[in-house]
Order: sequence, then C-alpha cells, then structure tokens
Amino acid sequence: MALMTDDIQAKLITLLQEEGLVSNDALQQATDISTKAGKPLLSVLTEQSVIDNELLTHAIAQVSGVPYVNLTNSIIDQSILSLLPSDIAERFMAVPLAEVQNRLAVAMIDANNVQAVDYLANRIQRPLKVFMASEAGVRHVLDQYKTDLSSVDVAAKVSQEESKSESGDIKTIVQDSPISRALSTILEYAVKSRASDIHIEPLEKALKIRCRVDGVLREIMQLPKSIEPALVSRIKILSNLKIDEHRVPQDGQFAVKVNDKEVDLRIAISPVVWGEQVVIRLLDKSGNTFDLEQMGYAGRALRTIRKGIKKPNGMLLTSGPTGSGKSTSLYALIKEIKDESINIVTLEDPVEYKMDGVNQIQVNSEVGLTFANGLRSILRQDPNVVMVGEIRDAETASLAVQASLTGHLVFSTLHTNSAAGVLPRLLDMNIEPFLIASTVNTIIGQRLVRRVSPKRESYWSSPLETKSILETVGHLLPKTKEEVAQVSADLGYKDLPLAGQSAYILIKGQDTPSTPHGYSGRAGLYEVMDVTEEIQKLIVTRATSSEIQHKAVEQGMITMRQDGYLKALTGVTTLEEVNRVTSDTQ
Repeated sequence: MALMTDDIQAKLITLLQEEGLVSNDALQQATDISTKAGKPLLSVLTEQSVIDNELLTHAIAQVSGVPYVNLTNSIIDQSILSLLPSDIAERFMAVPLAEVQNRLAVAMIDANNVQAVDYLANRIQRPLKVFMASEAGVRHVLDQYKTDLSSVDVAAKVSQEESKSESGDIKTIVQDSPISRALSTILEYAVKSRASDIHIEPLEKALKIRCRVDGVLREIMQLPKSIEPALVSRIKILSNLKIDEHRVPQDGQFAVKVNDKEVDLRIAISPVVWGEQVVIRLLDKSGNTFDLEQMGYAGRALRTIRKGIKKPNGMLLTSGPTGSGKSTSLYALIKEIKDESINIVTLEDPVEYKMDGVNQIQVNSEVGLTFANGLRSILRQDPNVVMVGEIRDAETASLAVQASLTGHLVFSTLHTNSAAGVLPRLLDMNIEPFLIASTVNTIIGQRLVRRVSPKRESYWSSPLETKSILETVGHLLPKTKEEVAQVSADLGYKDLPLAGQSAYILIKGQDTPSTPHGYSGRAGLYEVMDVTEEIQKLIVTRATSSEIQHKAVEQGMITMRQDGYLKALTGVTTLEEVNRVTSDTQ
C-alpha cells in the first residue's frame, strides 16, 4: 500500500464513508484495533475484509489525483515488458503497460513516489505516464515476466548450430546449452496455465508445442526444426531414458518444482514420421483433495456410490474415455473408505498420486510385473480392498472377478462410453454372465466438462435450448414451488428451476486471456448404476447395453447428459459444453 500523508488518509476515510463503502460501526471497530495493534487504519480495514484491496487502491488514486488501473486480469505483451527489466520492475513494484505518444505507461503501487518515477524515467531514457495499481495487480503482471515464452525462441537460436552435432555428443551439448532454460520455461508456462499435458510434435520443417488446458489442446508456439534433437534429448536425460534410442517408444518420469508446487511429470516418447513426439502429463500433487462432493458427485449418484463401497466384497468399476478422470474417482473412493482396520493394496500404471496408508504397487512389464501377475501377488497379501488401475485384458478381468468372489472389494477402470457399456465389455473378455451379475455392485460412467469462469453473465435460453432442456431433464425438475426443496435435495442441486417454463436462465463466462472462451477449471459429469436384481437378470440373458441403460434409468439413474444439464441450469457449466462431451452417450 502506498505511503500517504495524514491529510490524504483523512480525505480517503471521508470518501469511503460518503460512498457508503464503510459504515460508522466498522470504522470505529477498525480504529480501535488500529490503536491497540499500532497498525495503519487502512491496513486494518483490508485485513478485516471491510473493504476490498482493489477498491481501496482505486479510492487512494482518486484522492491523490492519480489515474488508476486494474491489472488483476491483464495480460501485457512481452515486447512491452522487455522495456523495463524484471529486476527493476520488482524492486520498485512498477510494471510497464503500453507505449502512448512516445511515453511509457507504467503502473506502480506507490505512484506518488517522485524519486522512484524519476529514476525509472532516467533508467529507460523515456518520459513516463504513471498509473496507480494494487499490489495484487502489479504482482500479476510481474508473474508474466517469468513465463516469457520468447526465451524459448532465444534458446532455439543459440542451439541451432549446436543441435547439428553428432548424436553421440548430444548429452554434453545439452547440459551446457540454453535448451534446459527453454524446457524449464515451457514447463513453467504449462503449470501456470493449469495444463494437464504438453505435446511436443515434430513437423517437416518446425517443432510444434501444444498444451491441453481444461481438456482442450491449444498451440502455444512453434520452434525451429533444428532445436528438436537437443530438446528431446534433454527430456530423455531428465527421465533417465536412452538418448541414442530413436526407433522404439520410451516411457519415463521426473519431478519439478514450480511456484512452490511439486509437479510429477510422466513422459511418453514415440517415433513418428518427422522425428520423435513427446507427450508430458503433468500431475499437480497439491491441486486435488479427492473429495467426492467437490468433484461433482451429488444426490442419487453419491448415495449409490456410498452404498456400493460399504459392501464387503464385489466390484466397483469406473468407465469413460482417456482423460475423463476415472483414476481420480478411484482415489476419491479409496480416501472415502481408508481406515486403520482395512488393508488397501493398489496396482497402478503409473502410480499417479501417493497416498499415506495405502500400499501402492507400480506395474513394471519389463520385469514381468503386469496387472495380471501383480494381482495374483496382491491376493496373497491379505487385502480387504484391491484397486487395479485398469482392466485391459481377459486374464486381468478374470482375476479381478475371482478376487471379488473370494471376499475382496475390487475397484478398477474400463474404457467404455457409458456405465451400461461396461457389462458387454466384460462379456467380450469372456467373463461368464452369471459371474458378472454376482460380482459387479456399482458402475460409474463419467466425463469432464469445463467450468464457467467466475467472471460470468446470465442470459435467457433460446427456444431450441429450452426444448432441449425440457426433453432431457424436464421430467426431473420440480413441478411446483412446494417441490423445489425436496427435488433439489434428492438430486443434489440447489434451487432448481420449475419444469415447463418458456425459457430458463443460463450462464456463460467472459472470454479473457486467462479464461479462454469463458471457462476455467473442470467438473465431472457422472452416471452411477446400481446393479439391482432386475439388471442382474438382464446381464444373465446377455441383454444389450441400451436395454440395461433403459432399465437403470427406469430405476432412477441420472444419465451423464442429464447430470450435465442440471449442472448447466445451476451455473456450473454451459449446455454447449455438455453437448460437446456427451455427444456419444445415450
């Protein structure tokens, strides 16, 4: 917070009272705390959340006669940032904004500091136009210095000649070149962008870098083709892979620390036509609480899951395409049941998150530790609960069924499009129908959708959207105001709208650089099937997945599409996003 004279502080307090931003009672209470603690009054007001820091900065600027700028969501062009070195910017908490009529617009926390302004003007040899900004806003721009992807281009140019050397010398060359800084910058950018994957893809004459953010791939840059050998070799060295092997796929891992976050990286390298493609999966250890409610499970679905995991034996399966959060759901289930009185053993490829109190085994096919062999070993370790990362073949499926028949609770995943699709998939793996019917307790089908960003606006649904809402969830919505509380509690959503309306209030986010297309983060869509006696009879008669799905819906299962529409009506996501990810479901 900028230093202020007593006169300016008094004017500021008066302004805040006149605008109705601070009540007399709140001001008196803050004054008492300020006197006792010896803290500035304005600091106490912000600490007590009486007034927002951004609003306070705006008021200070108004009283001081300095123009104000809100930088909390601003993205500054790297060419502008380069006009003021990052060390100087951080020292004076001043950041460049734009060039205006041969003057450089600069935002500062303490815009009234004449000496600092003079020093900066002399340092960059240009007159300044000074604005006042909050500390949070200035720090937001300072962070952008650290994710300057242009440093990758610099490293690429420096490395162009080096990368032409023989492959046998690559290890030495890479360690001494700027390529490691380039890789660090790409990783840091991906972590700050909340990316789940980085794709390094060789083209005929370039190297394309893409990041998957909230489930959608976006190109972030292209590098010269000549940088490819050095960059791929650097990744191989960090992952302890063979740098001279270019003909077969290789998998590895390593960890990095970015912004005090520990991030595990899973590396997959494959030979392609124009070189070697690298896919890096980022696993942020600090970013997941594995809480079922926070992940989007609610109402009937949550009750069905909790009923399934209380059973002493049987199978609970999750299904969905790659990257739909199946493993995360299994971790959440393990967290839900974890207890000193039970032995939980997992078999994973890879072990994505390490959990205390759980015995986790990493699959290693090179030494013969496959899912099937590992599962045989696990059953000799007296487990109560067994988690198999994925059922990939008939042998693993058969062993998982045998484990559930012998008194174990088995969690696992399958790649199918819906919950009902799991049952025909097991039949396809030569599991007898009567065994499936007697062992499978609960099946979860899931997808991930992008959440609407906090900066949002509401609008009325179009006639086509209204028709789609009524066709999909009209029969689930409350019919009268008296039913709202009961139906909302049953389905697990707050304040559901009434059925039969001519239009519904929907929301969409604002498209900004930090929230592309108005989305930020992801939420799950789920359908949870309880394998009842009626469904067991259908399985034994080898019924189709659509017949099983129909019976489950009859018995009250909420489908993924219905779950998505309910989430759209309650402000979590958009209808467009739900339709995008559930287009292949019933």
